[in-house]
Amino acid sequence: MELSTEEREILAVVRKFVENDVKPAAPDLEHADEFPEDLVKTMREIGLFGVLVPEEYGGLGLGILMYALIQVELSRGWMSLSGILNTHCIASWMINRFGTAGQRDRYLPKMSTGEFRFAYSMTEPSAGSDVQAIRTHAERENREFVITGQKMWSTNGLRSSGILLLAKTDMDAVPRHRGMTAFVIEKEPGVSHQPGLTVPPQLRKLGYKGVETTELVFEDFRTPVDSVLGGESEIGQGFKQFMAGIEVGRVNVAARGVGLAQAAFEAAISYAQHREAFGVPIAEHQAIQMKLAGMATKIEAARLLLIQAAERKEDGERADLETGMAKLFATEMAQEVALEAMRIHGGYGYSQEYPVERIYRDAPLLVIGEGTNEIQHLIIARRLLEMYREG
Repeated sequence: MELSTEEREILAVVRKFVENDVKPAAPDLEHADEFPEDLVKTMREIGLFGVLVPEEYGGLGLGILMYALIQVELSRGWMSLSGILNTHCIASWMINRFGTAGQRDRYLPKMSTGEFRFAYSMTEPSAGSDVQAIRTHAERENREFVITGQKMWSTNGLRSSGILLLAKTDMDAVPRHRGMTAFVIEKEPGVSHQPGLTVPPQLRKLGYKGVETTELVFEDFRTPVDSVLGGESEIGQGFKQFMAGIEVGRVNVAARGVGLAQAAFEAAISYAQHREAFGVPIAEHQAIQMKLAGMATKIEAARLLLIQAAERKEDGERADLETGMAKLFATEMAQEVALEAMRIHGGYGYSQEYPVERIYRDAPLLVIGEGTNEIQHLIIARRLLEMYREG
């Protein structure tokens, strides 16, 4: 992996932001479950909302690899910041990749600055891993679609100005995915009740605090035909588009795993050099050294899988295998490393005075988000069987 001087400078800016602004503010914001308005403002100023937006639309025009490396840095400071960017950046990537010229012109310039932020809505109360089981439907009436249904676990659901939404436009399609369409929907940011759309109070969670996670309830919500991602010719292509977008999300979640584990490791190795037991720092005991060695090795292995997946996706090649592997390994690793960091801290690891308790609460989300790790096993296995099929 070779980065340009400009790319290294961008990462240095993000790293400085994390050290100077994020780490000092994260504990209080996280424990209060408070949206980080000031941090998001700085992220906008740095240009992070335009990472995947081409320069011609005012973005940074960076690739998936740089996007992943930025997410590692943010997650090393506070994972919730990566979540605020994730749905927005998936949406900007999808609009740039699949959108019409009019959609790119309308949304990407405002998305690049963070003025117009996006949610990404696919999951429903009865449809998580089985995406084709969604029930939200859009019925066409002349030059409009009328959308009815309920979405769950929508990050940025309230504060966003737009939603990239997956809905069924043909309830009888066989196979089911051919009846699914992607919509670029506009809404009023910060408004819980508007015509056809209700955003209930945000869901309370174990971790991943400070970032809103909401339901979205649509009831006869009207959106123009022009809001179909890619235009009328792309009606029925939403499943394919969303699956391409979710691979960007899996790179993001793998990057979160690497960043979160890095934070846990850094906290643990620092603590181990200051905490004494039996007359010496615990870092001098072989039991702790073995833990640190295992943690660091797993983090670097996950980092390499992440880089491979990001480069593959950036090159426009099929990347379900690589993104699945990176997401699976990095997130399982993050949970393991978080627990090891807590064990190294002993009782203090269970205290809110140290960051590892927050890391320990954040880590489980990663094995669930962007497709559970059980689903990743199936994706990986099916692709391997395609590649190694005999006869």
